[in-house]
Amino acid sequence: MDKKSLFNQFVTFTTAVHEVTHDLTQNVNIDNVTPVQYKILEYIKVSQPVTPTEISDCQHMSLPNTSRELKKLLEKNLIQKITDTEDRRKQYICLTNDGENMMNDAFACVEARFQQLIQNVSEEDLAEIHHALNVLQSKVFNRQK
Repeated sequence: MDKKSLFNQFVTFTTAVHEVTHDLTQNVNIDNVTPVQYKILEYIKVSQPVTPTEISDCQHMSLPNTSRELKKLLEKNLIQKITDTEDRRKQYICLTNDGENMMNDAFACVEARFQQLIQNVSEEDLAEIHHALNVLQSKVFNRQK
C-alpha cells in the first residue's frame, strides 16, 4: 500500500467529514448559545469529564478564550466545574442537567438529519459503513486520554 496515496485519501476523507458535520449541525436550534459555545458543549457531551486545557486543544482556542466561553456557559447553567479531589488546582468540566437536556435535543436534530442522509442506503452498505467506522475509530482516531 502506497502510504502517500493513503495519506491523500485520508485528507480528502477528513475534509468531507468536516463538510458533512457542518451541514448536519448547521442551524441546530439552541437558544442563547453561540456556534463556538455549541462546539464546546458538543465536545463536553461526548468526552466528559474534560479539563479546560483539553477543550482548548480540541477547539483550537487559546486557554483565555476557552475560559471566557466556559464562564458564559457556567452562567447559563449548562456546565459545571468539578474540582479534582487529589489535585485541587485541577478542574473538570461536565454538563449540568440543563446542558444534558439541551445537547440531547440538539443531537436529536442532528440524528434526524443523519437519518435523512442515509435513508436510501441498503442494509448491506449500512453494515459496511458500521464496520468502516469501527476500523477508523480503533486504528486511526483512537486517542488515549
